[in-house]
Amino acid sequence: MTHLDEVQPASPNVLFIITDQQRADHVGFAGNDTVRTPHLDSIAARGTVFDNAWVANPVCMPNRSSIMTGRMPSVHGVIFNDRSLEWGANTHVRQFRQAGYRTALIGKSHLQHGMSRTAAVESDLGPAVFNPHPRGWNTLEDAERYLDYAPEFPDSFYGFEHVELAIDHGSRISGHHMRWALDKGADIEELVVPMNDQCPGDRRHRDWWQIFRPRYDADLHSSRFVAERTAAFIEDASRGAQPWLAWASFPDPHHPLCPPGEWFDRHRPAEVELPRTVDDPLDGAPEHIRRFANMHPSRQRMWVEPCGVAGDHGLARAAIAATYGMVELIDDCVGQIVDTVDRAGVADNTIIVFTSDHGDMMGDHGLLLKGCMHYRGTLQVPMVIAEPGQIPIRTAALASSIDLGPTLLDMANLEPYEGLQGISLMSQLEDPTASIRDYVLIEDDIPNAARSWGDMPNRTRTLIAADLKYTRHSTGEEQLYNLARDPDELVRLSTGHSAQRAEMVELLADALIAADDNARGAPVSSE
Repeated sequence: MTHLDEVQPASPNVLFIITDQQRADHVGFAGNDTVRTPHLDSIAARGTVFDNAWVANPVCMPNRSSIMTGRMPSVHGVIFNDRSLEWGANTHVRQFRQAGYRTALIGKSHLQHGMSRTAAVESDLGPAVFNPHPRGWNTLEDAERYLDYAPEFPDSFYGFEHVELAIDHGSRISGHHMRWALDKGADIEELVVPMNDQCPGDRRHRDWWQIFRPRYDADLHSSRFVAERTAAFIEDASRGAQPWLAWASFPDPHHPLCPPGEWFDRHRPAEVELPRTVDDPLDGAPEHIRRFANMHPSRQRMWVEPCGVAGDHGLARAAIAATYGMVELIDDCVGQIVDTVDRAGVADNTIIVFTSDHGDMMGDHGLLLKGCMHYRGTLQVPMVIAEPGQIPIRTAALASSIDLGPTLLDMANLEPYEGLQGISLMSQLEDPTASIRDYVLIEDDIPNAARSWGDMPNRTRTLIAADLKYTRHSTGEEQLYNLARDPDELVRLSTGHSAQRAEMVELLADALIAADDNARGAPVSSE
């Protein structure tokens, strides 16, 4: 392993841009001619676009932890938004830090469950494993700790030496973001607000409180915080001799759908095109998905609960229009960050990654948000890796979120670590026809789901291989689609395709065996 005094000046910097709950088709470079993302499109135009990239899990914490560790949720242990990533979990960021990189996380972390503690349902039984860490180890993302001052972070937060958090979504501001906004003269009454229909806002949609314009100045929004503070880190780090890795982690375009100021009016709902599948009758779909489709947002019991538009095209258009405004604000902020890289004179030595932690149904199949709905709207993500001097290409080869960490380690000529399950995509950066994966496995676990969202599968597994996508729920319900012939997933293959089903079931069994962990606790060299 390379140590600090051995780092070569040519070691590449890494700018990792990640959004929250952004669909693969909500960017211009994916063919969307309505949403305007010139800065993201520019990155895509000089990099490798992965048109067939999928998550390891369609929920925030599990997939973010998978991106960080290069391991499946069932292996690193964060299977839902109700538990924190193990403090000692190895990550690709730790490897960069050990190699002498300066590392920073600006924006949303969600590696600890501070913002989603309401998802935790305590058991009456004793723990499966006793926690060896001191009390409070996983409270660094608890919003109340920032009301008077920001807590002191340890030397390494999963490998990050510098951390500035934007913890919440919508118009609720907390964490370092809140302290930053207060320093700019904001009123705390406009920042620390409830996450319900009492949240202050203007021009709220009559049928869904989660679409509105925040009352604070647009320059105080989370996207501006991420851009300004990431730019500050890059400016400072680029003055030194050490290479750097910066995660610019935007909390948007996750719901509530609250683009601030002028960004709220970027798109007129009446002019927004609806998904082709918005009126899917969902014949033969799993029972819980049909129930979600009939749960209109006006009847949501919790703000995170999956729901559907139930034929309400006006609401679907309003949700998409607001989301496009949030995406375009992010794009503007990405431009600010990339301009900083250029001004710092390090563009020729900086790798840029862009992706999202998962998608959103956004009207597809009459559904909204996420949560055990294994259609491509939630499962497929935008993914771009831009390396200085490379030939721009697009690839249709399969890729997974867990591949990003191993790829960056490979690109920086750093060693992998025990238990990595992701695969380096380096060969695909040079050859669009190269293929390193036969399949992508997607996990989804919802512990104690029956206590909150009603009866639904506690486990779901999806396998994508060649043209087929097969989903098996713990209820025994199945979904099989041919994505090449039916990219909108409207034709659920029946028992008449038993050979294809049998092939996917057998491959799923192989994938589950391969995903088992044999690294936890394994002896490794201490040198």
